[in-house]
Amino acid sequence: MSEDSSHSSQFVGWLRSVAPYIHAHRGKTFVVAIGGELIAAGGLNALVQDVALLAAMGVRIVLVHGFRPQIEEQLREKGVGARYAQGMRVTDAVALDAAQEAAGQLRFEIEATFSQGLPNTPMAGATLRVVSGNFITARPLGVIDGVDFQHTGVVRKVDAPTIQRALEYGAVVLLSPFGFSPTGEAFNLTMEDVAASVATALKAHKLIVLTETPGVLDDDGELLHEMTVAQAESLLARQPQAQRSSDTAFYLRHVVRACRAGVGRAHVIPFALDGSLLLELFTHDGVGTMIADEHLEHLREATADDVGGILQLIEPLETEGVLVKRSRTEIERDIASYTVLEHDGVIFGCAALYPYPDERTGEMAALTVSPSAQGQGDGERILKRIEQQARALKLQSIFVLTTRTMHWFIKRGFVPVERSWLPEARRLRYDDQRRSHVLVKRLG
Repeated sequence: MSEDSSHSSQFVGWLRSVAPYIHAHRGKTFVVAIGGELIAAGGLNALVQDVALLAAMGVRIVLVHGFRPQIEEQLREKGVGARYAQGMRVTDAVALDAAQEAAGQLRFEIEATFSQGLPNTPMAGATLRVVSGNFITARPLGVIDGVDFQHTGVVRKVDAPTIQRALEYGAVVLLSPFGFSPTGEAFNLTMEDVAASVATALKAHKLIVLTETPGVLDDDGELLHEMTVAQAESLLARQPQAQRSSDTAFYLRHVVRACRAGVGRAHVIPFALDGSLLLELFTHDGVGTMIADEHLEHLREATADDVGGILQLIEPLETEGVLVKRSRTEIERDIASYTVLEHDGVIFGCAALYPYPDERTGEMAALTVSPSAQGQGDGERILKRIEQQARALKLQSIFVLTTRTMHWFIKRGFVPVERSWLPEARRLRYDDQRRSHVLVKRLG
């Protein structure tokens, strides 16, 4: 194979592997929170290009920015020190003025970046509109443990209907961590509080927080790619109260609140990694930590809603001749025979069991695992589930017909047999042109 052909094949394989995620995310609402640290580090252009790419795929985006380092810079210029308590800024009149200046500058910078139509970038030809407004009603945080937080506030209400209309129009909604009381008083809010509250009010599919941290780490310092909300709460209970806004626990508290309030998924990902937003959304394991109210990966019986996902999964292998071509009608008819392996709403593995009760055997067909998830033992998990189903039906064996994966099955206890071994009804449908190998595994 030539180098050009190899690159073309890799590109096609990659595009096919991300297609299920593109379908799964289209029309969904994502709330993306970016700290002021990302902007200070020069990451705004790349982030905006990635957001533009998501918008082009049909994702509805609410972007919430932070401004902590920008406020610090404003205060330094004024010769005033910052005050914090319990990880939150004590916002006096000077700090409020600094926050307003920082918010105005950042909003201008972000809107200008979205207006660039840079050639050879995801922004080329983009007509993204950015909508901002007074969508957040706030109240004062008050006095806590003897500390008067003055103009620091918390979210009281989100104008979700107006934000929804802007999203339906195709705009990116940009929110600063500011809120206003019904009397017009301004309050400095935390980015995390705004993002979690907006995600909850919109019933967003995802809340994504780009942070200085690599994600959530376990007690040994290893990255946790996935957590349930219960696991996150347990981790928070073992950690001291966050004293800095950059602490993982500070982000995690708000993420857990959003998930408990109905947000589908939350992600804590590092902004230092270029393209981390895309890598988290379009690769199987992602690059940060995903938190949800249930285990994110599960093996289950297929339903009629899974037909499209199964087709997307097996069509590339059908095109290559690895699997027998199956029509949508056939899959819909046989959907009760299928088992699927799902992760974050995307089907990345499947197989079907067709029993022949008179011969006490069954055929396992269409065993497939997405290329993006291969090498992690998922094929064996599906095989074991099929074996369990076969035993429940009191079958004594299962068999497969394969043209290219004979050795994979042999390593897992299958043995080759002659075509004449097949049940008569299956033998009559044997395709002489494919010349598939027949392998059988006895069930103990």
